[in-house]
Amino acid sequence: MIANWEGRAALFSAALLAWSCLATGCTSKSAPPPRQAEGVPVVVATVSQRTVPVDIQVIGNVEAYATIAVKSQVGGELTVAHFREGDFVKKGDVLFTIDPRMLDAQVKQAEATLARDKAQLSLAEANLARDIAQEKYARDQADRYRKLFQKGVISREQYDQYQTGSDVQTEAVHADKAAVESSHAALAADDAALRNIEVQLSYTEIRSPIDGRTGNLMIKQGNVVKANDVDLVTINQLQPIYVTFTVPEARLTDIKRYMAQGKVKVLATPPELTQAQTGDLSFIDNAVDATTGTIKLKGTFANADRKLWPGQYVQVTLRLGSARDALLVPTEAIVSGQEGQFVFVVKPDFTVDARPVVLGARIEKEQVIEQGLHLGETVVTEGQLRLVPGVRVKAQNSRRTPG
Repeated sequence: MIANWEGRAALFSAALLAWSCLATGCTSKSAPPPRQAEGVPVVVATVSQRTVPVDIQVIGNVEAYATIAVKSQVGGELTVAHFREGDFVKKGDVLFTIDPRMLDAQVKQAEATLARDKAQLSLAEANLARDIAQEKYARDQADRYRKLFQKGVISREQYDQYQTGSDVQTEAVHADKAAVESSHAALAADDAALRNIEVQLSYTEIRSPIDGRTGNLMIKQGNVVKANDVDLVTINQLQPIYVTFTVPEARLTDIKRYMAQGKVKVLATPPELTQAQTGDLSFIDNAVDATTGTIKLKGTFANADRKLWPGQYVQVTLRLGSARDALLVPTEAIVSGQEGQFVFVVKPDFTVDARPVVLGARIEKEQVIEQGLHLGETVVTEGQLRLVPGVRVKAQNSRRTPG
């Protein structure tokens, strides 16, 4: 009975094995051994060497060279706006006219007062000349009667009468001199008042203090404005113009060293343009921002074609100089890992090695390598996701084709 059970179990096992082979497509023949791997297909490039510019690339912001908020310095009705919003104006151009009639009347009144006081001065000077002549005559009379009194010819009363007349004329001269001085002071006050009114009248024509572009017109023609109250318009000077940007404080020493050798160029490229605008580094802030570890710099641009606009963000390249015999690889060769940047280097046996590198400046589509590579070595630029150190590769486009 046991033998029958064992026979049935063997028969069941054989049937199960046959069903499994049918389900999985197995055959009685043995499977062929796997093919030898030919290498992971990759794109490679060769490490090159040449002189390259030493650049710092950051994002900057365009800033007007000067911004002027125009206000009225006198009150009155704004009768004329001589420009349209957004116009370019020159220094000295008339922007607004404030109703000048009240100040015109005040100028005429001040001129009349000045003329009157000039006449008063002439009268005072004439009185002074007359009284000086009368004083001389009275003094001479007093001297003659003093001699006659001393000889006993006349009485003392007669002498005292002439001496008193001489003293009166002397005091009259003093009074006339005071009147002349008072008239001179009145004339000076009148002249100052007239000049003040004329200055106020000149403020009724508001002129542009700079060359620049006008903004939004805040107060429309016909409104009454007060002195130094609200901004009438804002003017931004666009030629020249600033580009403000920040760089890491670690680069400050290099920047100062290159500035000591001469002018440092700044290139600014607006987002919609491909051609960079060229300017000069003109300002380094006097302190590092402790919160960000950066320092503010400014470049000055002629902006002759007005491609740079205040408030615009631009790509800034600070060109410090050039580095001779720099090693370069395509930027696609750089891989970022947990321990920093590295590249896959193709060895003579066509296997790859992960090589840590120290990066320098980026030059368009190439990356400067300061440490980690040698001239002529081959690096992988495409296909790194399938690679690990030691894997064999097959290049698709190299000048030096492995395998």
